[in-house]
Amino acid sequence: MILTNAQIVLPDEVINGTLTIDQGVIQSIDQGGVNLPGVIDCQGGYVTPGMIELHTDNMEKHFTPRPGVAWPGIQAFKVHDAQMISAGITTVFDAVSIGDVIEGSERLNNLTRMVAALTESKARSLSRAEHLLHLRCEVSHADTLEMFLSLMEGNTAQLVSVMDHSPGQRQFASLEKYRQYYQGKYKLSDSELASFIERQTEASRQYSDPYRKAICALCNQRSIPLASHDDATQAHVDESHDLNMVVAEFPTTAEAAIAAHKKGMFVMMGAPNVVRGGSHSGNIAAYELASEGVLDILSSDYYPASLLDAAFKIAELDSNDYDLSAAVSLVTRNPADAVKLKDRGRIESGAQADLIWSNRTNDHIHIEHVWKAGKRVY
Repeated sequence: MILTNAQIVLPDEVINGTLTIDQGVIQSIDQGGVNLPGVIDCQGGYVTPGMIELHTDNMEKHFTPRPGVAWPGIQAFKVHDAQMISAGITTVFDAVSIGDVIEGSERLNNLTRMVAALTESKARSLSRAEHLLHLRCEVSHADTLEMFLSLMEGNTAQLVSVMDHSPGQRQFASLEKYRQYYQGKYKLSDSELASFIERQTEASRQYSDPYRKAICALCNQRSIPLASHDDATQAHVDESHDLNMVVAEFPTTAEAAIAAHKKGMFVMMGAPNVVRGGSHSGNIAAYELASEGVLDILSSDYYPASLLDAAFKIAELDSNDYDLSAAVSLVTRNPADAVKLKDRGRIESGAQADLIWSNRTNDHIHIEHVWKAGKRVY
């Protein structure tokens, strides 16, 4: 396969050129176009690496499309997969939550169903993207450690993140934002919310520290990459670094992001944060971290189509030094490097031919086609 007349986004520059792919691997990258039978003319559009998503909750919504509705696992997973690949995401770390802040929630009920569907879909080659398992561990939940150990007996996670969503700290340092979020999400009365806050505060005090340490110790023993979540202070970052975490997911302050970046952790922020122009929780905006030069990875989080748009938006902002190559690396090369996937996330000879062809349509980047290991999947 030959792609020509393309603006090829390389790790350090953008060239107008031609890509040659054979056996699912990039063979050569050449300046200029070619006029040969059967070539694919990209019409001056962009060719970028297929994107790598380290943290998405997108699968969950397809398993419970409405309250009380449990959709069959394989069908739900295939719809999720189609949505990811149409967004240009060719490698997906599906974030599956262990523990939740609400007892008996659909999130807990869906845990084993989602893991089983992911595993079966891979075994039956039913997906277009490559799906890997990301276990999100809510360490303020009483059953989290037991569930984590049980899951790890039969499955190999490729990424584990550790989080504590209890009130008054990290993502919810503002109790007002906490009340607004959980009262709106779960329709709690004022008295129910007060009891809920009390229970969550006590659960965090009792479980968070020992569970965090136990989970990280096991992952370090098995060489599974670790991610922190919602670090807000220098102390949070110091703890995460001491536990050998390599990714800082969604730090809530500039202080934490700058400290994590200095320690060599990959600072991840949400692509919806970029597209919307700020955090829905009132925390630091991703573009502010870009202006500081400490933004390393973008994640689509809850909205897959935000990822490519966000990378191009970062490149277009005058407030930072990210050119298009650096901005595209936020969704390709950098996440690959963070979890040691050396065969993808960049356009270079010998790399896997996971590719996106897109064109600019006004202020939107429109995806024409996506290839996974040289096979067209969209």
